[in-house]
Amino acid sequence: MGDVPDWWLAIPRPVRTLPADLAATAVLVVLTTLAVFLPVVNETPLRVVLGLPFVLFVPGYAFITALFPEDGSSPATAEDDSTEEYDVDDPETSRSGIDGIERVALSFGLSIALVPLIGLVLNFTPFGIRLVPIVVSLDAFTLVCIAVAAQRRQQLPTEDRFEVPYREWYAAGRDEFLEPDSRGDAVLNVLLVASILLATASVGYAVAVPKEGEQFSEFYVLTENESGDLVADDYPTNYTVGEQRPVVVGIGNHEGEQTEYTVVTSLQRVELVDNRTNISVLEETELERYTTTVPRGENATRNVPIQPTFTGENLRVVFLLYRGSPPANPTVDNAYRELHLWVNVSATNESVSIPSPADTGGQDGRPQVPV
Repeated sequence: MGDVPDWWLAIPRPVRTLPADLAATAVLVVLTTLAVFLPVVNETPLRVVLGLPFVLFVPGYAFITALFPEDGSSPATAEDDSTEEYDVDDPETSRSGIDGIERVALSFGLSIALVPLIGLVLNFTPFGIRLVPIVVSLDAFTLVCIAVAAQRRQQLPTEDRFEVPYREWYAAGRDEFLEPDSRGDAVLNVLLVASILLATASVGYAVAVPKEGEQFSEFYVLTENESGDLVADDYPTNYTVGEQRPVVVGIGNHEGEQTEYTVVTSLQRVELVDNRTNISVLEETELERYTTTVPRGENATRNVPIQPTFTGENLRVVFLLYRGSPPANPTVDNAYRELHLWVNVSATNESVSIPSPADTGGQDGRPQVPV
């Protein structure tokens, strides 16, 4: 014990004596959790590189190690390695464990089954199926299985405990690659290494440079209901001149990068022309204009006051969205996105109803998002 560092002795004995495969599994759990939640790291490919084995293999492996702490081998292998006749009914010549191939296969299968089951359980809890509850639940399940597996292995004789044969794998791989039996084996080894490197590089490139999906911006108008929630309903439709009533304008950035937007709000007096198929703007005044920068993948909302400056029925309040600066003359035709509300503006506080214009197709005053 003289060559053991003092700091190592300060670690609790159950942790120091944890088998190598269980320790590696616990370390992967910790690293994956950090890669998911650390502010800078969670935006790198490391999150996917650690997350895939964490979801597809680790929970199942931990569960299998808890169920089968003992070493095992297939009957054929046991019969070859034993000088006695192999009898599956004789506890002296058979083991209840499973071999390495079975352990790996079951680990993948159980992980694919366990992760959805954990999500199903979370769905019936107040936490729901969200990132934090899922990661915490998988962490807790895996660590509990690791603790149970370690305890069960300690209760077995040393020769019966399952161990990953790292040294044997390393020796076999070294002999195979450095001392091949023939020139053909050497060529196959080179091709195998090249294939592994190519596959690794391909996966790394796919993770580091993901294919961009459709790029677009959401643009919407909401109102606040009696409980304070934002809803796409009950838009203000009746105004008096000078009366100010706000709506909430929202922008969702799905352009793949941080984007600057400008929103222009105008009040228009319009008429239908060309057999009531087109709209001609007779009078227009700009009510509000603002610029905002929205980070990639995020939404931004803002209260926008509507304060009409002239009277009329079936007036149109238009909301024009531009990426960057708008042109000198903002119009519906040159806007990136356009929404509108139909309103009535009176000189006195008289409530009138809005007939649905022919070109709205019965919008009942709700904003329309162009396709």
